[in-house]
Amino acid sequence: MKRRSFLLGAGALGSVAAFKGLQTLLDDSSSDAAGSHSGSEGDGSGHATVAILQTTDVHCQVHPHDELFWENEQAVYRKTGGYAHLASYLKQERPKHAHSFLIDTGDMFQGSELSVKTTGKAMVPILNGLGYDLYLPGNWEVVYYKQAMQELLGSLHAPKVCANMYHDAGNGEKGELIFPPYHIWTVNGVKIGFLGYTDHLVPVRQSPNYSKGIVYTKPEENTKHYVDVLRNQEKCAAVIIIAHMGLSQQIALANLEVCEGVDYILGGDTHERVRVPIQCEYAKVVEPGAFGSFVGRLQLRFENGQLVEDTYTLDEVNAEQYPADAKMAGIIKENEAPFKDEIETVVGHSTLPLYRYFVIENPMDTLILNALDWKLQDVDVVLSNGFRFCPPRTTPDETGNIPITAGYLYDMLPVDSNVRTAQANGAQIKKWLEKELNNVFAKEAAERFGGWVIKFKGMTIEFEAFAPKGQRVKKALINGEPIELSRMYTLSACERDGDPDDILCRIKGVKNAVTRDFTLHEVIKEYLAVNSPVTPTPPMAAKVLDAPQTLLTQVSGVDYQFV
Repeated sequence: MKRRSFLLGAGALGSVAAFKGLQTLLDDSSSDAAGSHSGSEGDGSGHATVAILQTTDVHCQVHPHDELFWENEQAVYRKTGGYAHLASYLKQERPKHAHSFLIDTGDMFQGSELSVKTTGKAMVPILNGLGYDLYLPGNWEVVYYKQAMQELLGSLHAPKVCANMYHDAGNGEKGELIFPPYHIWTVNGVKIGFLGYTDHLVPVRQSPNYSKGIVYTKPEENTKHYVDVLRNQEKCAAVIIIAHMGLSQQIALANLEVCEGVDYILGGDTHERVRVPIQCEYAKVVEPGAFGSFVGRLQLRFENGQLVEDTYTLDEVNAEQYPADAKMAGIIKENEAPFKDEIETVVGHSTLPLYRYFVIENPMDTLILNALDWKLQDVDVVLSNGFRFCPPRTTPDETGNIPITAGYLYDMLPVDSNVRTAQANGAQIKKWLEKELNNVFAKEAAERFGGWVIKFKGMTIEFEAFAPKGQRVKKALINGEPIELSRMYTLSACERDGDPDDILCRIKGVKNAVTRDFTLHEVIKEYLAVNSPVTPTPPMAAKVLDAPQTLLTQVSGVDYQFV
């Protein structure tokens, strides 16, 4: 797929036959595999114990996968996730509660080859079959552009909320909200209000054209208003913000006075695994991991219409403990069938486990950089964005090495962008490095971007994560020599849909930009065909001086550890 043409992948489904199974399931409103226990219900007594179950950032990982856990300072792997296994968890868990409410807080339509080939449509019958009660759009819901986002979310049976995504009324002026700002669940006369926010930085973090036609605002611009509506007009006994902003941003919001009256922020985006709620000044904050590996379970007890107790548990969706639900497995199988052979085609092998959990360097990113460096002989520095998405792959096949499939390339890089090169001088590169490191390690949580340290090859740096803004880089070399401020260097990164010619990987003012006629996937396949099996050992191109090299989170200053 060439430049931006990944969006046309659904064209491969041209025949009605290819989509027959999907369409049948889309029309089947009775495919609730998990059973719903929500709705306005009860006796009006003001006494209730309820469970709110949360998934987020599943990124279309429909099958169980190897998952990394950091235990006793080392990586441990277990099989988790898969929507059919999640369905089994829900069938066991929801009947334990007289009243339960299932939510997903975003990134449900992007992240796999199946999602790309069907422009997200294959996820619709799966999500509807699980019996969700409420959705929030994530930062990647716009990947197929605004209209497709509206149609995909509109195909889901449950309500959607978001209080900071507006139609563009022209010239960047906000018009009407795209989705309702809040939703209320009533049990035994007890009202629980859910207020939704997604990351206002989507147009910067994602390719700009994805969110064209949408105006995002900072959550704090209207949080106080809607909390007042829910508390004082709607008389909600509890107010919960569901968010897709990243744990740092969610902590920052929970420390603002506008969150007075909010009980919890159930967050998403940065794939953090919060096992003990983070108590902030005005609300508690949690985030339940990613890829369907976990479900966050919040239990609330009300007496006489007042919230008197809350408990939170992060449940692991262990694939052995929760065998696949047959009905959900059937839905997945039917929708995946037209693409299964391609998804499972092995394109190479790795001798090392592939993962992308450490903030600074990972084998998966090293593989991508090595492939680009091998392909581009005329480039000084190759770059790869600081993603966290993509589950690990650690299980060898009959060769004794770990298979890399065509489908796994989409897990790693869901947008198969063209490779782009451009030139920047040393002063630009140093300024950009400081900005990128501040995006990750800013002292003020509100300044932190979702994502991790930018990855690179051809350049080495030493830095202090917790130094003052603009003073983190202590040493920087390109091709083994100190960066010269006036010298022009050639860089490579992926093309971003909508970026002007003078921007490359958020470096402004680059020169001589050229979009190559090959994509990231093509480069990796070509590299693996010649070099497999590969051993992508992280080279410590970015060496941190004041934190562990194995740093697993950008969050600091609170009682939290990623495990």
